[in-house]
Amino acid sequence: MTARLKWWLISLVSVVALGATVGIGVSAWAQYQHRQSMPSAAETTAPADVTDDAQILFRNTAAGEGYGHVASVPLARPDGARAVLDLVCDRVAATADAISCLRSERGITPSYDARLYDAAGESQRLEWALPGVPSRTRFSPDGSLVATTSFVTGHAYASIGFSTETVIHRVADGESFGSLEEWSLVVDGEPSTPIDRNYWGVTFIDDTSFYATVGMTTMGTTYLVKGDIATRTMTSVLEGVECPSLSPDGTQIAFKRVTGGAGPSVHWTPAVYDIASGTVTVLDAETRNIDDQIAWLDDETLLYGVPNDTPGDSDVWALDADGSGEPRMLIPHAWSPAVVDER
Repeated sequence: MTARLKWWLISLVSVVALGATVGIGVSAWAQYQHRQSMPSAAETTAPADVTDDAQILFRNTAAGEGYGHVASVPLARPDGARAVLDLVCDRVAATADAISCLRSERGITPSYDARLYDAAGESQRLEWALPGVPSRTRFSPDGSLVATTSFVTGHAYASIGFSTETVIHRVADGESFGSLEEWSLVVDGEPSTPIDRNYWGVTFIDDTSFYATVGMTTMGTTYLVKGDIATRTMTSVLEGVECPSLSPDGTQIAFKRVTGGAGPSVHWTPAVYDIASGTVTVLDAETRNIDDQIAWLDDETLLYGVPNDTPGDSDVWALDADGSGEPRMLIPHAWSPAVVDER
């Protein structure tokens, strides 16, 4: 093969590959626009008509107008009409005063960012770039801190060789505490510096400390770690914990635990860790694969998203934290729930 022919073939392959990438991007954008162009599949109402103080905010996944937007329902009537905000997010967290919105900007070359808004989703306060696909976000109880996790490589926790970046920011001024991978890690009482460590799933205790997951491929396991902001130190607490979520009263941690499979076929089941006793209860009444950071409806009830049979759609389900009862759908066509009990 001559050099000229070789380079011609390389150029041809490059053009074909670029064309395929553009085609995929255009197709995804067309599908998104189609979802937005129809009347909403869910009953909606104007945000101004929602007067209840207690709300559940979530990402609206009902096909039609408002798809992908932040929506809310009254805590007392989760099956009622949803108020849809003019705010598009992939992941959402909320307090009485602010909304954390992780979003993807669709296009031939997608971009990703985190934005903080006021509670109405109207006035943007802060913005910073994310290195990849949005994954998790949480506020501290007093609303002074916000954590974000995004994928640097890969797009799911079942992916082989995924990498994440988790950062905590101050809400007041946007100050960053840096990637958690830059912090000190102590595992079983000993300093640990594996080069493949990844952090995700922050859940705050207060404005000085939090829990999170650290995963290390070389060690083949994950740990619940407790983070101390003042010393920039993460200390292991319990093995086999992913995506922790602290209960409102601070006594329990809900999480997802691997109960079968591996790699792309891994199966996660909700579980609850009682901090005082050290007891772990696996909630095997839920038999589906739950790949979400669980939220708490109250001190006795868990919330989590589950994809349904329609591509791009999901529902929010509730489950008793003590293992009794069966999973029950709480909000259809919803994802990434956040309970706001006062405004």
